[in-house]
Order: sequence, then structure tokens, then C-alpha cells
Amino acid sequence: MPLNIFVIGLDEANLQTLRAVPDAQDYEFHPLLTVDELQRGEVSVPALLAKAERILDAFDGHIDAIVGYWDFPVSTLVPILGERYGTRTTSLDSVVKCEHKYWSRLEQQRVTDAHPPFGRVDMDSADPEPPEGMDFPMWLKPALSYSSELAYGVHDQAEFVEAANRIREGMGRIGRPFEDILARVELPPEMADVGGQVCLAEGALNGIQVAVEGYVHEGEVTVYGILDSIQYPDSPCFLRHQYPSTLPGPVLERLRDVSERVMRQIGMDAATFSIEYFYDPGTDAINLLEINPRHSQSHAEMFDYVDGVPNHHCMLSLALGKDPALPYRKGPYATAAKWYYRWFADATVHNVPSRKDIESIERRIPGVRIDVVVEEGQRLSDVPQQDSYSYELAHIFTGGDSEEDMRAKYDQCVAALGLTFDETEPGGRDTTND
Repeated sequence: MPLNIFVIGLDEANLQTLRAVPDAQDYEFHPLLTVDELQRGEVSVPALLAKAERILDAFDGHIDAIVGYWDFPVSTLVPILGERYGTRTTSLDSVVKCEHKYWSRLEQQRVTDAHPPFGRVDMDSADPEPPEGMDFPMWLKPALSYSSELAYGVHDQAEFVEAANRIREGMGRIGRPFEDILARVELPPEMADVGGQVCLAEGALNGIQVAVEGYVHEGEVTVYGILDSIQYPDSPCFLRHQYPSTLPGPVLERLRDVSERVMRQIGMDAATFSIEYFYDPGTDAINLLEINPRHSQSHAEMFDYVDGVPNHHCMLSLALGKDPALPYRKGPYATAAKWYYRWFADATVHNVPSRKDIESIERRIPGVRIDVVVEEGQRLSDVPQQDSYSYELAHIFTGGDSEEDMRAKYDQCVAALGLTFDETEPGGRDTTND
């Protein structure tokens, strides 16, 4: 009989990838709640739990695993439902220590100094000020957010106040439901009066952005991959993630060491994680940006292209009590990337290709996969889950023998997609080749 795996927020793109993991023929994947229910508007944790429990209670079979690869609320629903139905998972408090950016910083500073200065912003003040001892430039962000939503880089007091006001208006969408989660865990004294609606100021970081992916299995922390995250010129927005990292070996070892110490401090087990860092070649400094209590589903194709198995394998194996180890460099390509095709001003998008057209492009160009984010005639400002500085049009995955090979494939895909725009404000363009 197949093993029944319930996937919170199962989407079609990831279902295709899940079916590519080893032993997938022995698994039956069941959707549990939709992405829209989990990420659109202000979510209700009690309502989501109630609906998930109705679905699971009505299931006529054995529930072998409950997994998810999205941020809050999925990351917190997994351990709550795991405890309720006896499936293998990390503890809820270990997830919350990662998801709540302020609590995460408090835990990080116990075991490493590889993080920027940080502090809470008094959001009750009519004229908020930077935390004591912090200087511009800095970043302001809610303690909880999706995909850099409501995160702002600020360079002076005027920008600070403007960003704080925007965050004050918008952070309740996620902050309020997160307080339902905080009520379920035992908080240390330093977190007792913090809550979920918190604005955090952090010192600005410079250098090369990198992501460390790993898992904790039976108390042992394993880093299985390190990726470079390259930004658009003169922009904080990602152009691409590239695997494997091109940083020097000693830097990679330091990243592994900090990751292992931090995850042991967090207390996670039987789960995957992804940690984002900045490495400054000028000062040789490593600084931890944030911890995600899940692997990155958006990196799955890259691991498949290079190592021969999607990183979803680790998540599934941990949930089922199997060996989560990935093969090493068994894939068809030496390097791989996930590209973010973006537009940097509001516009209405046209000539969006059909799924059939996209599949034709994928057949013509070997080693590519395309996920278009926008819909025909859609105003870019109406596309949900965008960052504060740009609009995502498509995600393009490429595998190649070199970086030049991957870039050529990306350029071919952009040209083949043929998206057009009207009512574009000045400056709206893809600056990939600037």
C-alpha cells in the first residue's frame, strides 16, 4: 500500500517535482488546504486548523506524513497537526524561533556574532525613531512577512518614518494571526510582551548573498547545499539563485559552522531549514540575514539539475523516518539557476503565453522550466505576494555546463515568452543585462 503524505498548500508545480523524488512510486500525495487559503488576505489560524482537521479526520486510511514547504502559516501548521495526528515533525517552538525575526535574532546572538545590529521599533510612537545605537542605512521589516513584503531599506529619518508608517498599516495581516501561534508556545521572559505585530530595524548588510540549505536528523545538523543569490544591478531584488555557490572553500566552511551552531541553538529536529547570509569579500565578514524553518521549494529544480534529486527528498524522508541524505553531483548539469524575470514599474501585461506555448519553449530549449506568475491583462500591482521594489513576471529555471550557458538559456526563454506591457511608468524594464 502507498504511504499517504498530506502536503499543506500543495500546488501543481511542486506536485510535479515531488513525483520526481526517489521512491515516489510508493507515495500518494494528498492536498491539504490551498495556497490561496493560506496566503491571500488575512488568514485565520483557528479556521485553517479546523478545516485541515476535518479533512484529515474524514480520510479513510493511515496518515503517514504531514509536510509543507511554505512560510507561515504552513510552517507552523505542520508541527501542530503533526502532534495531533502522531506524524514525525520538529517542535512548534523551534519553528516559531525561526519565523519570528526578533526572537530568532535573540537566539542567534547566544551562539554567534555573525549577524547585523538589530532592535525593536516603537510603533506606538507618532514619530518613531531608530533603536538606540543604530545608524543609517538600515532595513525596517515586520517580525513576520512573506517574501520581503513590507521590507524597506532606509537611509535617513524621513525614509524611516515613511517605512514605519507603511509597516504599521500592513503588518497586522500576518502579525495578528501569528499571535494565535505565540499563544501555543512557552515564551521566555524577553519575549513575553513582544507579540506578533513587531517592527524590527536591522543594520544594512553588504556583499554577496548566499543561502545555506540543510536538515537536522536525530540531533545532527547537515548542510547539503550552498547557493549564491545574485541581485539585479542597483536593486535589492533577486535576479537569480545559482547552485552550487562559487565562494571560496574556507568561506563555505564558515557558513556551515555558523549554520550548525545556530540550528542546534534553535532546537530543531526532523526538519529541513534554509538560512540566508551576506558575505562581504572586502571585510571577510559573514552576517546571517534570516532563518527559514523549511527547505526552499524554489530551489528544488536546481538540486535536481546538479545533484540528481530535488531537495523535496529531504523533507519527505525526514517526515517518514528515512535517510534524508541527497546524492552529490549526480545530475545532468554542472550548475543551475532560478531566474526572476521582473518588471520595475507598474503596467498591464499582455501576450502571456498559454501552458501549451510554455511547454513548447521547454521542449525547444533543453534544461529549462518556466513558471509564469502573471495572467493576461493583469495589472502588475494586483499580482499578490510581491516585494516592495519590483513585480515578478516569471520564474525561469536553467541547467547548464557553465554560467554563460545558463544565461544564454535564460535570454532565449525571455525572448520566447514575448510578454508586452502598456501604461508602463518610466523606468519599467528588465535590467538583467545592464
